[in-house]
Amino acid sequence: MDNGASSYRRFIEGDREAIVNIVSLYNDGLVLFLNSIVGNICIAEELAEDVFCELLLDKPKYNGKSSFKTWLYAIARYKAMHILKQRKKMTDVPVDELYTLSDEENIEQNYLKNLQKIELHKALKRIAPEYSQVLYLTYFEGFNNTETAKIMNKSNRQVENLLYRAKNSLRSELEKEGFVYEEL
Repeated sequence: MDNGASSYRRFIEGDREAIVNIVSLYNDGLVLFLNSIVGNICIAEELAEDVFCELLLDKPKYNGKSSFKTWLYAIARYKAMHILKQRKKMTDVPVDELYTLSDEENIEQNYLKNLQKIELHKALKRIAPEYSQVLYLTYFEGFNNTETAKIMNKSNRQVENLLYRAKNSLRSELEKEGFVYEEL
């Protein structure tokens, strides 16, 4: 059983601590997903808080037709799209500010990996928002095509086509910078 679903069920039944489990399980991934939509980490964090507040206060009905994570991300995407309609222009936080260099044994290797991640995230910002969303959901969050389709309100076929075009677009952007990402 989906750990989020069981925690949510316990919360609905009166276990106030179960919501803490849900927040700790999904907060980081949800913030990063929302950031891929709104392009501002501060707004993404606020939206994630709004999603968890909605769970806490409104207690929307989870019907179990999809995984709890898929349901939660669909709620979050809806909120993000609503915010984008309300706000015409948003300021961006440079991706460089989101990464710090760790003091591990392989500092040089970690630094190079971080540079690759930064270039990947920069390239994701340069491609169509729908492309970056589908890539993020599929590759960073590990959703399958059916779950991604539910979150993005698309058909499975549309998601497959989006993934194909998104990978080509991302590859093209990376190649412009002289960078080839191994997993594409």
